[in-house]
Amino acid sequence: MSIRIIAFWIFIFAIFNVAVSNYSEDQCSWRGSGLSQQQGSVEQISLHCSEGRLDWLYPKGALRVSLSPRLPSVAMGPGSSSSGLITACVKPSEEFHGAQLYLERDGVLELLVGDRLGSSAPPRVRCFSRLPGERVALFLQATPHQDISRRIASFHYELRGDWTAHLSLDSQPINVEDVCRPCNNTEILMAVCTSDFVVRGNIRSVAEDENLRAAVIKVSATRVFRQKYTLFTGNSRVATKGEIRTLLQCGVKPGPGSFLFTGRVHFGEAWLGCAPRYKDFKQAYVTAKAAQQIPCELPVD
Repeated sequence: MSIRIIAFWIFIFAIFNVAVSNYSEDQCSWRGSGLSQQQGSVEQISLHCSEGRLDWLYPKGALRVSLSPRLPSVAMGPGSSSSGLITACVKPSEEFHGAQLYLERDGVLELLVGDRLGSSAPPRVRCFSRLPGERVALFLQATPHQDISRRIASFHYELRGDWTAHLSLDSQPINVEDVCRPCNNTEILMAVCTSDFVVRGNIRSVAEDENLRAAVIKVSATRVFRQKYTLFTGNSRVATKGEIRTLLQCGVKPGPGSFLFTGRVHFGEAWLGCAPRYKDFKQAYVTAKAAQQIPCELPVD
């Protein structure tokens, strides 16, 4: 058998594998190909995690993605309500090509992400909220192209409880007073237990992220109590550094003093929750511990 014939069959085998590779590995992420779909068909997908990724290779037809997260109570961030409201965000990849992404709410479609073919603008994070019992799904519709090569519609998604910081990344109106107000002692103590990161440190500087319309707080961490992801790194405790984002409207300024920073990780970036001065946190913690009213232990200095 000639090398050319062998190469031909390798190519056919690769295409066949892509065509039948629609799968949902862990109920969090999905990767599949439109080559196995009929024109005009709609494939139903159900994901059950609070975060994940979808990759649709060679889009053809349509996908309907149901997001049904099993969210624990700790997913409720500082300032959350008990209304059961779920906030979801999607972040398209830089090369989101070959499809358009819609929010389907009670049968009505709202465009979230268009086909980014030829676009040089950074992809926008889009957020929406879902009330308990409300029927919400994501709908991906393939856009017609003569050449489907190198078309991949890919995005990350995150779902949380009623965490208002998510809405800061989108054009939806938010109550700035609620997001920027200082946390009370009860919220601070709960944030220590439920946040993705808990760090003591100082503010080195504050910059602006124009793409996210956010303030970037550059922190020198003197102690990392907990971090869900590797956010604060360095060769020693003194040299540990990291960045935390928050709303521009909150007007964060660099200043002296030690703070306790808490918050959530959103698409790999830290977003600020409660951030009291450390001495104020310690006083509230010691008082609550003496009254046996702390929700969790923290090794304070």
